[in-house]
Amino acid sequence: MIEGLKPYAEYKESGQEWLCDVPLHWDVRRTKLLLREVDSRSHTGKEQLLRVSQYSGITQRKAADRSDTQDTRAASLVGYKRVALNDLVINIMLAWNGSLGISRYDGIVSPAYCVYRFNKDALPWYFHKLFRLPLYKGRIKAASTGVVESRLRLYSDDLGRIEALFPPPDEQAAIVRFLDHANRKIDRFIRTKRKLIGLLNEQKQAIIQNAVTRGLNPDAPLKPSGIPWLGDIPAHWKQTRLKFEASHLVDCLHATPRYINDGIYPAIRTADIEPGKVRLEQARRISATEFKEWTARLKPEVGDILYSREGERFGIAATVPVDATLCISQRMMVFRIRKRQDSEYLMWQLNCQHVYLQASCDVIGSTAPHVNVEQIKNFRLAMPPLDEQKAIVDHLGRECLFINTAIARTEREISLMQEYRTRLTADMVTGKLDVREAAAKLPDLPANADHSPDIDPQDEGLFEETEPLAE
Repeated sequence: MIEGLKPYAEYKESGQEWLCDVPLHWDVRRTKLLLREVDSRSHTGKEQLLRVSQYSGITQRKAADRSDTQDTRAASLVGYKRVALNDLVINIMLAWNGSLGISRYDGIVSPAYCVYRFNKDALPWYFHKLFRLPLYKGRIKAASTGVVESRLRLYSDDLGRIEALFPPPDEQAAIVRFLDHANRKIDRFIRTKRKLIGLLNEQKQAIIQNAVTRGLNPDAPLKPSGIPWLGDIPAHWKQTRLKFEASHLVDCLHATPRYINDGIYPAIRTADIEPGKVRLEQARRISATEFKEWTARLKPEVGDILYSREGERFGIAATVPVDATLCISQRMMVFRIRKRQDSEYLMWQLNCQHVYLQASCDVIGSTAPHVNVEQIKNFRLAMPPLDEQKAIVDHLGRECLFINTAIARTEREISLMQEYRTRLTADMVTGKLDVREAAAKLPDLPANADHSPDIDPQDEGLFEETEPLAE
């Protein structure tokens, strides 16, 4: 799609050290000349509540069950700030990490946020893409007021002083048009790859389910397990409960750690684990002082089981990796398994359907579903002898190796495509390439087509809320 695109014929210095040269006919204007702050308040609190995320921009705050229930802990939403379609909404406390965007909806947001409306010659979706670039995140951070990162605030005067690239309005529209078409192709590619990952995970789960509930001997005599949803198990296996096989079952602190960019220790959230795997590379970090507080009751060790008990991703287990020094964050638990059992085998069983269904029977809450700790302690499990547990774990390691390799390769393809999206967006909105002629040849998109988000919509629920709700 970008074949044949060329730079503009002439460029000029932008006049800003942090900005590169810009096309000769583009302007560089202070943001205060492009928009104005609006402060209209809700009289009823009945409008759609919106959230601001560094990942997905402005989205609707829906309950976890995807019903029309508002996802809020506030007793009343009266007095919340009203947002109109195409308004810019900024979480002033987290603007430096990209927690801002253009709204696709009419609705309301926390009174702690700022809402802005663009002038008629400024196309909102061009500036959505511009302000969320890594380049502009750095400029916003530098312009924000505060001493330490966790206390930075982007007030309206700070925003107004930031320099914004300003192509002619028709060129803003051409850039948005071109990127919308490009993003639709990228989204299709990513969705296809995610479907492949889903199929691979289904295949992997079937292998795991069969091994940890029926063993490796297909001719072994069976007996009723006495566990609903599980059925028969090998006759020499026993039934037990999680609390009998763990020396420690520790819940998280009922708070959120203070994440910092230069933190030393990963604090594992529900978004950072998948069945059998901890994603250390994406985990947020905390300081040594915070780490000491969050490990006061138990410091996770290699082989301990991490378990998500809250949110849409409840019921997922993974073991602490070798050489990892970490703690659990909000919504997580850690189990230390007694030496008479293999913790990795038990971890795989916790990821099986019969345990998940036990958890589902006692989910509490609609906006933030969670499993009661007492219910978790009493999960009913099927346990073979220790030597058989180890054999099953070894078997799963061999059987899942090919699938894990294929999943990792596909995830890498998705990551590269997302990097390409970021680079493409940067080149378009900063004038590195001239898209006017190419955009004019593109067909019109459907009238109801949304501007493409910055991440696959499928990922939206994977990220915990990054903003204080001020509710």
